[in-house]
Amino acid sequence: MAAETYDLLVVGGGINGVGIARDAAGRGLSVLLVEQDDLAAHTSSESSKLIHGGLRYLEYFEFRLVREALMEREVLWRAAPHIIHPLTFVLPHAPGMRPVWMIRLGLFLYDHLGGRERLPGSRGVVLGPGTPLGEPLRPEFTRGFTYSDCYVDDARLVVLNAMDAAERGATVRTRTRCTAARRENGLWRAELAAADGTTYTVAARALVNATGPWVSRFLQEAARADTRNRVRLVKGSHIVVPRLYEGDHAYILQNDDRRVVFVIPFEGAFSLIGTTDIPFEGDPARLAISEEEIDYLCRAVGRYFRPPVRRRDIVWSYAGVRPLYDDASKDPSAVTRDYVFDLDLAEGAPLLSVFGGKITTFRKLAEHAVARLQKALAFEARPWTAAAPLPGGDFEAGDFARYLDGFRRRFAWLPEALATRLARAYGRRAETWLADARSLADLGRDFGAGLYEREVAYLHEREWARSARDVLWRRSKLGLFAGEDTVAALEDWFAARSRQQGATTAT
Repeated sequence: MAAETYDLLVVGGGINGVGIARDAAGRGLSVLLVEQDDLAAHTSSESSKLIHGGLRYLEYFEFRLVREALMEREVLWRAAPHIIHPLTFVLPHAPGMRPVWMIRLGLFLYDHLGGRERLPGSRGVVLGPGTPLGEPLRPEFTRGFTYSDCYVDDARLVVLNAMDAAERGATVRTRTRCTAARRENGLWRAELAAADGTTYTVAARALVNATGPWVSRFLQEAARADTRNRVRLVKGSHIVVPRLYEGDHAYILQNDDRRVVFVIPFEGAFSLIGTTDIPFEGDPARLAISEEEIDYLCRAVGRYFRPPVRRRDIVWSYAGVRPLYDDASKDPSAVTRDYVFDLDLAEGAPLLSVFGGKITTFRKLAEHAVARLQKALAFEARPWTAAAPLPGGDFEAGDFARYLDGFRRRFAWLPEALATRLARAYGRRAETWLADARSLADLGRDFGAGLYEREVAYLHEREWARSARDVLWRRSKLGLFAGEDTVAALEDWFAARSRQQGATTAT
């Protein structure tokens, strides 16, 4: 039996892989994307949840990257205003930190480098006790600055790109590993292994290696190829604690090592604190925050905030590894966040490997990646994603508040907190599985934490969710609220669904 042939095989279901698959599918290419685990199972769900230009990258003269990222903030906000929203950052200042003139210059560049349209510009602010922005801070911080960036649900951004790719004709297969790939008669022949033990072969005119932390390993072990480019792994960890202050603003704290630490409102009831920058060697799939990193983050917050953050306050922590392009920098914080492509055109079967990148610039990275393959694959379709909404986001960014109000009125039988969560997670797509419901009872089994069977079924059927962790920590962050009974009930549900599908297939 002949192997099925695609124009493009994308290996890796993180933000870069799904972005490339979406862009290519929208240009009419036949695309297969495979991911060894769940979508966004690793780096792409372990970020600081920001769409930002990277204010501190200006110190390293990364002007091209910062400009591109700043331009992308509002492009992405328009594409997915349900999962992306503006966020005001407060930067407290005190003697001994970066001088005021340097901060003002940096913020001026940040305001004007990227063609800001809707986001507010920076300004100086008075802090100190009794002021809204200074209330949680230690009294010595009486002066500061504010500027704007955006918050994003990073894992959902990955899933929405995968959904859009699939709706434009791409095939997406999660829990499927590419174990080997070889060139043969001008095509790539790839051996794939599914989680159930099934193995099969596919063919593709071009192969994209978007495996993130595994980019070098995939080249060496699966594709039997090599490159002078190398990936540098830098670990970043975060902690989540009960909310430290009132208000929807975030803080950016200058630490004594000249790094910055963010404190960000998170899921209504919590504050997200991060990140660290530590060289990493080992298995990227096996990560956990270290005791030293916990101390580092608690100490950084304690320098600024009156209520201290203690170990016993931590309700969740996570660690991710950034697969950065190795530019030989000695300081992990100074390693470029820009992306680099390695294109191997041997034997008429292109192999494109992606080194580096960041969530904010994934769409431009995808455009550039597909452009690098355009001549070899002989297609003429032009870039299209800049003006295209992601699933559920087909309204103007500024209209989401109006939509949310209408959504709450239309589904007035939903508790307000639940209605808000569903609108923010799914946008207009929530209407597709809520339309005929008139009460909570119509949503089926109550798993707890505001999660009902109809939502879980939607996630299984449309968003590739296959486990409790997929639902509770990537499709949502309900794991912060769910008990062990919710986890067990979900795992039983998925096991029963798997048995049911197996029986259907057998007949």
